[in-house]
Amino acid sequence: MLEGKAIVKETDMPESMQIKAMASASEALDTFDVLDCRSLAAHIKKAVKITLLHYVGWQEFDRAYGGGWQCVVGSSFGCFFTHKQGTFIYFALGSLNFLLFKATPPT
Repeated sequence: MLEGKAIVKETDMPESMQIKAMASASEALDTFDVLDCRSLAAHIKKAVKITLLHYVGWQEFDRAYGGGWQCVVGSSFGCFFTHKQGTFIYFALGSLNFLLFKATPPT
């Protein structure tokens, strides 16, 4: 496991959520091949959702956080997006970069 080796590059996420996101990434790397970025991202997205559900319960999660979590994993990518304040983290773990955020609904 790569715990403690993540480098946060940018975030506006509360520290407790950051720790869970990075732990989920580390767990994903233990579970999937490092080249299978799609499975890594899917695992992290699901793990974060489950973690939040564990703390606030299903109905409260829907009311408090709703859907819309997005996760991008890779060694080189560009992006431009709008996110809900307090739900964004961009970090590196090993040779991969991880971007996790909750999208803002269209206005």
